[in-house]
Amino acid sequence: MTTPTTGPARETVELDRVTIRFAGDSGDGMQLTGTQFTRTAAVFGNDVSTFPDYPAEIRAPAGSLPGVSGFQLSFSGSDIHTPGDAPDVLVAMNPAALKTNIIDVPAGGAVIVNSDAFTPANLSKANYAANPLLDGSLKAYRVFPIPVSTLNAAALEGLEMTSKQIDLTKNFFCLGLMFWLYERSMEPTLKWISQKFGSRPVIAEANKRALNAGFSFGDTTEMFHTTYNVPKAKLAPGTYRNITGNEATAIGFLAAAHCAKRDLFYGSYPITPATDVLQYLATYKSFGVRTFQAEDEIAAMGSTIGAAYGGALALTGTSGPGVALKTEAMGLAIMTELPCIIVNVQRAGPSTGLPTKVEQADLFQAIFGRNGESPMPVVAPATPGDCFSMAIEASRIALKYMTPVMYLSDASVGNGAEPWRVPDMDELPDISVPNVVKGEGTFLPYGRDPETLSRPWAVPGTPGLEHRIGGLEKLDGLGTVSYDGANHHKMVVLRKAKVDGIAKDIPAQDVYGHEEGDLLILGWGSTFGAIRSATERLLADGHKVGHAHVRYLHPFPANLGEILKRYKTVLVPELNLGQLWFVLRGTYLIDAVSYGRVVGKPFRIAEIVTEAERLLAERR
Repeated sequence: MTTPTTGPARETVELDRVTIRFAGDSGDGMQLTGTQFTRTAAVFGNDVSTFPDYPAEIRAPAGSLPGVSGFQLSFSGSDIHTPGDAPDVLVAMNPAALKTNIIDVPAGGAVIVNSDAFTPANLSKANYAANPLLDGSLKAYRVFPIPVSTLNAAALEGLEMTSKQIDLTKNFFCLGLMFWLYERSMEPTLKWISQKFGSRPVIAEANKRALNAGFSFGDTTEMFHTTYNVPKAKLAPGTYRNITGNEATAIGFLAAAHCAKRDLFYGSYPITPATDVLQYLATYKSFGVRTFQAEDEIAAMGSTIGAAYGGALALTGTSGPGVALKTEAMGLAIMTELPCIIVNVQRAGPSTGLPTKVEQADLFQAIFGRNGESPMPVVAPATPGDCFSMAIEASRIALKYMTPVMYLSDASVGNGAEPWRVPDMDELPDISVPNVVKGEGTFLPYGRDPETLSRPWAVPGTPGLEHRIGGLEKLDGLGTVSYDGANHHKMVVLRKAKVDGIAKDIPAQDVYGHEEGDLLILGWGSTFGAIRSATERLLADGHKVGHAHVRYLHPFPANLGEILKRYKTVLVPELNLGQLWFVLRGTYLIDAVSYGRVVGKPFRIAEIVTEAERLLAERR
């Protein structure tokens, strides 16, 4: 831990939790700044949760409101589930960043701004009629105007760099200041700079100088009278690393391939916010991973079916618009009964929608979005770290039941980060399923395992196991093309029964809080953190509530219906207009209450608490 040594005497205040939001132009490096602070807090031992928020445009007009990029992180000395409802500190690099984010800062919150950026031109771009640093409009906050650009340029004087290159390092000045303010070591970031820019010594030196300059400014200025310390969290013993959901997804499927004793194939077309999975997996070629960047979504799905037919653990990744294009080929995977996984990192829609914002509106698409009777298992991780285990579980189901599986992540889970305990490989399950070899009698490519109803997996080229493959209906057992209506009905029922039967092979649904009572808050996907935190508050206030988070969305856990009957009211918060609520009502005939919103941002804890308290008061 770094402490001030040369500046004026200051008080150090210990806090349990701090939430910081970095905001600036999309070229100001806010995502990198937030990531580096997150890594440092995680290395120190804090529990951490993050929320990156960036514009749809690769490079929106500088200084514009639509071009603001933000990164919010919350770090704590206790267990946390969300990146915080509101920032305790806003670091704003320009007027547009201040304008778009100040509404979220509570009264008394700290606002650190780069005062050099508050020029007439930038103020005009942000639709400010007057300079908010001078007109008194920020009197509700503790404002710290710092000439970041000027101070940073002075620190880099003498380096052979253009003014534009120098300006690009000012994010590290702010990062250094925040390291000083919250008594965090610069060493992890200094080491990262050396590794990242080792071949570009001038750039490395510039970023190091900027980081040190920000730290030294905090240490010597009279502006700050207090520093803050957030103690280590009491995490379960083990080796931890900071991980994003997309990275955990990639590593989870890599581990699944190891557990399945198969090579991993990933065929994908780049699409926000799923592209990271392709990028991560492409770095693991030495581990038997084959990645294919297809020319379009249809080719990506087709290649995945081909890889599954050839015996690989095969998966493809995309977001909602890409799933729409893959739909016909997904039906082919269902008809041929081949094991593969479709990763959908959901974003706001419809069509292009809000491509960098979060939404959970693809559940109907996942369960119902194919022609004909096309049942498909659907699973959904709840947190970034949970992506690892649910990737293995999706693979287990696909292999054991010879079926495609939909893996529903979303932008908040995929881009968010948290400390994750690295498991020992011995802890992971054996999910291997052998390919069939030539046995006695006639080979039946659509013969059924009596327990799972899965068909045998015959790899092409195996002598004596030649069989038909294709999208036309198969004759029960033999697998030849059949146009018989009665056979078609039988095969449709068999495929449905196979998927329905998975309910017997997944964990029972658990409940946090009261096992029965006045209110059950039921969610799925990235709503986990907000719902769990809201439930903790309601329990602390003496309410008889519980929280059930469904990771298996089709089929549901076998005991879910019984759980729903134990509560007077069931509240279903979703980042859509009630899709899970609709399915629950149709499945269990319960009068649940939908709480849906589609604003491109996660739920706040306070929103769910308020809605829960309203229902509890109304139905008392």
